[in-house]
Amino acid sequence: MRLDRIQVTHYRNIPQALLEPKDQLTVLWGENGQGKTNLLESIWLLTGGKSFRGSKDQELILRGESFGVIEASFNAQGRDQQLRLTIGGKESPRPGRRAVLNGVDRGRAASVAGIFTAVVFCPEHLRLVKGSPEGRRKFLDVALCQLYPGYLATLRRYTRTMTQKNALLKQYEITPDAGNLLDVFNRSLAQWGEELTLRRMEYLDQLRMVAGANYRDLSGGRENLEIQYLPSFRPGKLYETMTGLRDRELGARCSLAGPHREDMEFILSGQPAKVYASQGQQRSAVLALKLGEAAMAAKVTGEHPVMLLDDVLSELDEGRQSYLLTRMEEKQTFVTTCDPSAFSRTQGALFLVEQGRIREA
Repeated sequence: MRLDRIQVTHYRNIPQALLEPKDQLTVLWGENGQGKTNLLESIWLLTGGKSFRGSKDQELILRGESFGVIEASFNAQGRDQQLRLTIGGKESPRPGRRAVLNGVDRGRAASVAGIFTAVVFCPEHLRLVKGSPEGRRKFLDVALCQLYPGYLATLRRYTRTMTQKNALLKQYEITPDAGNLLDVFNRSLAQWGEELTLRRMEYLDQLRMVAGANYRDLSGGRENLEIQYLPSFRPGKLYETMTGLRDRELGARCSLAGPHREDMEFILSGQPAKVYASQGQQRSAVLALKLGEAAMAAKVTGEHPVMLLDDVLSELDEGRQSYLLTRMEEKQTFVTTCDPSAFSRTQGALFLVEQGRIREA
């Protein structure tokens, strides 16, 4: 996977900018608020995913404009490809994110998931260790959606049906034939939920070994990282579990078992990282996970994804910085920083970002 060119127009604080990156390390540097992370985010949107900062589409458009555009040339699946994303505001003829791939209108941007693949790290991802289970589930789902297009379709069916089931539970007493309708929802949810959880567990079984090895290298062999998946049901027993929870679900007015109630836990040298990990250890754990995610994507697709690293060196000691800088130069990587001095030890190309404009330094 290689990004050759990206041009953004009317995006965030960027009126127009063109970046022609290097094959390996590209460093975007400049003061805060100049547009470095915005450029990184625009590359991420080529995956078909939503903003990694949780922003709504409307927030991605330059103030005063009705739409934004991201145009990219990249090599994937053995051939050169062209992707054009338009981000329409509420008042535009085509609101939301739309994609044209190699001249063919693909409709919603999510339809191109799996064509251009990337792995992103940003400071908000530190919440993976100590934050809510929702964030950890989202990490797994985002990774799997890029690797297995069918996973996204199953996740959408599951989520839509779960919303319908929860609405039924809230109106159970006044809904005709509610018992049979609830059973129909449970059978569908059991089918799709089993598929989602199985895929997550299979993926994590391999990811935990790679991430553990990465963490040992990052820590110089001084610490160990383990990752455990915490399912809400035994394999093949989701329908049975939901049936057994019927009375509790009616009382809670929501579904209590399934992929939407599951979690994964980080164990650092035998202790729960959620409780004991320092800021540096949290960052190291998430970086080990993200490097593992990239390795897994390369294994499944045959191509290493583009790495997007936002403010990655903060709170890392010199040994961990040196290890990470070495890893950055192995594959195409984009990194943002306010201080480019640390990258003088690398062969990376420096691009200065000022007020939404880019120039090679």
